[in-house]
Amino acid sequence: MRERDIEQYFIRRVREVGGLQRKFTSPGHKGVPDRIVVYFGWVYFVELKAPGKVLRDDQAREHEKLFAAGCNVFVIDSKEGVDRFIQSLRSEPC
Repeated sequence: MRERDIEQYFIRRVREVGGLQRKFTSPGHKGVPDRIVVYFGWVYFVELKAPGKVLRDDQAREHEKLFAAGCNVFVIDSKEGVDRFIQSLRSEPC
C-alpha cells in the first residue's frame, strides 16, 4: 500500500467524523508533518507513511520540537492506524 492511499483514506475518515484536516507546509522548515487536524478545538499534527517506512532525520527532529512544545504528534502507516486515530478522537481528545 502506498502512502497516498493511506492519506486519501485519512482525509475521508477525518471528514466523516466532522474534523477538519489541512495539508501542512512550512516554507523554510523541512520535515514538518503532512497534515494538521482540528477536532472540537483540539489540534493534531499527523505524519502519514507507507507501511514499514520510518521518519527521516529531519522529520524526527521536527516532531520532537512540536512534542516538546506541547503538541499532539502522530505517525500513521496503515488504514488500521487511521482507524485507531479516529477512534481516539471520538472517544476522548488526545
